[in-house]
Amino acid sequence: MSINEERLTAFLGKSIGDLGAAISAVLVLMGDELGLYKQLAKSPLTSAQLAQRTGTSERYIREWLGNQAAGGYVEYDSDTDRYFLNDEQALCLANPEGPVDLPGAYSIVQDLFHVQSRALDNFRSGEGMEWGEHHPCLFHGTERFFRAGYNANLISSWLPSLDGAVEKLQQGARIADIGCGHGASTILMAKAYPASQFVGIDYHEPSVAIARERAKDAGVSNAMFEVADATSYTGTQFDLIAFFDALHDMADPAGTAMHARRALKDDGHCMIVEPLAGDHVADNLNPVGRVYYGASSLICVPVSLAKKGPALGAQAGERKLREIIVGQGGFSTLRRATQTPFNVVLEARP
Repeated sequence: MSINEERLTAFLGKSIGDLGAAISAVLVLMGDELGLYKQLAKSPLTSAQLAQRTGTSERYIREWLGNQAAGGYVEYDSDTDRYFLNDEQALCLANPEGPVDLPGAYSIVQDLFHVQSRALDNFRSGEGMEWGEHHPCLFHGTERFFRAGYNANLISSWLPSLDGAVEKLQQGARIADIGCGHGASTILMAKAYPASQFVGIDYHEPSVAIARERAKDAGVSNAMFEVADATSYTGTQFDLIAFFDALHDMADPAGTAMHARRALKDDGHCMIVEPLAGDHVADNLNPVGRVYYGASSLICVPVSLAKKGPALGAQAGERKLREIIVGQGGFSTLRRATQTPFNVVLEARP
C-alpha cells in the first residue's frame, strides 16, 4: 500500500483540530455555566482575576484559559498575561440575545453523549427514539441555539419575505406555531405583533409547560400554548401556520402538511423553516452539512422512525420537501422566500 504523505499530513492536521474541538465541548459548557465568558467580555483578565470574579479555582481556570485561547475562543495578550473576548467572540459566547448562541449549541452536543448507548441499539435495529426520551439539556440547548437565529432573522427578514403576511399580522391575524418547543419563536412573534393572536402547539407536554412560563415571564398575553401533535390540533381559519426546524422530524410530514392546509384560510400562508440543504448529498458535504447530518443521525431521524415515519432527516432538500408539501400535502405552490447560511425559508400557499 502506497501512502500519500501530503494527504496523510492534511488528514491528521484536520483530525487533531476535530479532536481538540471535541474535548473542548465540555469546557465551553463549563465556561458558560460558570460565567467565565461573560466576565472576559467585560475586560481583559489574568487567570487569578477571572477566578476571583467567578468564585472558581485559579489553577483550573488557568488550564481552561489555555484551552480556550489555543482554540481561538478567547484572545490572549502575552505582554500583560491577560485574556479577553474580542467583540465577535463575545457576541457568540457571552450574549444569549445575540445572533448566535454557541453554548446553546454545545448543550445539544451534550445530549448526544447521553443517548449514545440507545443510538447504538437503534443503528443495529432500525428503531427510533422519541423527542421526549432525550436528556433535558437537548430541549434547553435547542431553545437557546434556535432562539438566537429567530432573534436575528424572524421579524426582520423571514416574515417580511412572505407575500403580504406582515400586513395581516400588523392588523390582527391568527397564527399557529407547530412544534413550538419552549415557545421562543411564538413569544417573539407575539411581542412584535400585539394585535394578533398566537397559539404554540407541541406534543411534548414538559416543553409546553415551560413555554407557558416563558410567555408569562415575558408579559405576553396574546400567546397561548397547547399540547397536541401536528396532525390533530383543532384550530382552524389561521392566517399563518409556521414550522420552525420541525417538519423534517415528524412521523407524518405529508399528513402534517395536509392538516395545515385544512387549518389555513384560503388566502393564508404556511412558513416552513428548514435546515439549508441541497437536493444531492454532494451539495451538503460542507461544515454546515456536517453539523446537520450529525444531529440528524442522533435526533431527527430517530424521532421520525420512533413512529414509523419516513425519516426525512435534516438535509432533506427542497425538492423532497416540495414533494411532501405540494405533491402530498395539498398546497398549490411552494417557493423559496429567503435563506440564511443555516436555514431556508419556504412559503406554501393553498
